[in-house]
Amino acid sequence: MTHKRVTLLTQHGKESILAPVFEANTDYRLELVSGFDTDLLGTFGRDVPRAGSQLEAARRKCRLGMELGKSRAGIASEGAFVMDPFAGLIPWNIEVIVFIDEEAPLEVVGMAQGAAQNSQRLVSDLGALASFADKSNFPSHHLMLRPNSEDDSRIWKGLADWRSLSDAFRCAQELSSHGLVFVESDLRAFCNPTRQGMIRSAAENLTLKLASSCPTCRSAGFWITGHAAGLKCRLCLGATRVPIADIWSCATCAHREERVRLNDAFADPSKCDNCNP
Repeated sequence: MTHKRVTLLTQHGKESILAPVFEANTDYRLELVSGFDTDLLGTFGRDVPRAGSQLEAARRKCRLGMELGKSRAGIASEGAFVMDPFAGLIPWNIEVIVFIDEEAPLEVVGMAQGAAQNSQRLVSDLGALASFADKSNFPSHHLMLRPNSEDDSRIWKGLADWRSLSDAFRCAQELSSHGLVFVESDLRAFCNPTRQGMIRSAAENLTLKLASSCPTCRSAGFWITGHAAGLKCRLCLGATRVPIADIWSCATCAHREERVRLNDAFADPSKCDNCNP
């Protein structure tokens, strides 16, 4: 089988995550390209703020990789870290992967999200640092340090063993105006195995979308883009806000269709505005 080239611009080891998933499930061959410092587009250490949205940053990286690799197809990922959308209490990771094929032409976006290993704290001694490191899955998950606060521009990144962590702590503490050091998770892909798993899930989501063809134009990327509410309540039989169907849309043409969810006969009364106002 002839494989098409698809470029990936990264300096954080994402090729080892994306290539196995992408090449096993598509007819594209991933090709790593270099020549641009992707940290210039934004860093998790906040020393370089990201311009634009998460999706815009992924698109820009994808286009840069295609330009540098002289390819008609490219792939790029971008992560974001927030608090969970349910209670706002748990660190949350959202990963998007943009795939562009100019020959198709086609743009498809894969996504995954879930709990993150993302912690931060101000510490004043090695004991507190060791306690934080243990709770943050160190050393498999690397850490970063700064003197004073999260806003200090002086930063130590990629700390992956106790000796380098403690040495960096002593240096940062000497620079601190009040003896405090801000320690946090290093969220770069090669430093955070939990994030690596989320990137892999986003890649799997992307390949599923690429394997789903529009029934009208046969283009890849036919996928669920919304839901239609109206599932009947099991108790009063009134319509609820629970989805009764999924809305599928084509990423290329205007085709759109509703597909009824066959597994759900009725909604639980607890989700009915009439029975549980």
